[in-house]
Amino acid sequence: MSEEKVFQASPESKGKAKQLRLFAFLAWIIAIALQVFAIFKLIHDETMIWLIVVIVVILALAITGSTLWKKANRLDPASEKDKVKFFVQNQLGAIMGVLAFLPLVILIFTNKDVDGKTKGIAGSIAVVALLIAGISGVDFNPPSIEQYTKEINEQTSTLKELNNDIDNVYWTKAGNKYHIYEDCQHIKGRDEINNGTVKESWEQKGISELCKTCEKRALKESGVSE
Repeated sequence: MSEEKVFQASPESKGKAKQLRLFAFLAWIIAIALQVFAIFKLIHDETMIWLIVVIVVILALAITGSTLWKKANRLDPASEKDKVKFFVQNQLGAIMGVLAFLPLVILIFTNKDVDGKTKGIAGSIAVVALLIAGISGVDFNPPSIEQYTKEINEQTSTLKELNNDIDNVYWTKAGNKYHIYEDCQHIKGRDEINNGTVKESWEQKGISELCKTCEKRALKESGVSE
């Protein structure tokens, strides 16, 4: 039985994930700063339009942060062994999305100086924005080291069956699939073509999958029907 290949993010992937997380935090910090500004300056009847504009901007920032955070997690996932860290790392987008709106929503509805119309319009928009930010931040299929390890080993086994028991594939910097053949039509002529094991393609490129064109060609050359 072959030794299990355990996924480990490459230094390059870790560096890119760190950069994405920094940008995500920057987006969230600006969103929360705008919320504080709205709380102290914009919860008034005469500034309702500006309050709505700021709510929309906060929502855009919250979603941007969550999107960047999810991309980072796919490059450098957490381990399922630490349940608390795994949950927080993968659902931080939802947590921050809610925090970017919850105090504002509460204060809109509890401020005695705001009339019913303003509360109804601005409050409803803020609640909808909170729900959108929270739901969009949830990772319903969070990545993990264990999941990647399982998929890498399954894909390595499949590749060896197609490629004469050889664990060697090709990929490009911009692509999201690995290839059995260096002359595959999808990568032929590219300036930079990397090669290595299935595990290395995952660690250096994040989530990856076998090129369907290469798979069909390998099946045809081996005389095995699909």
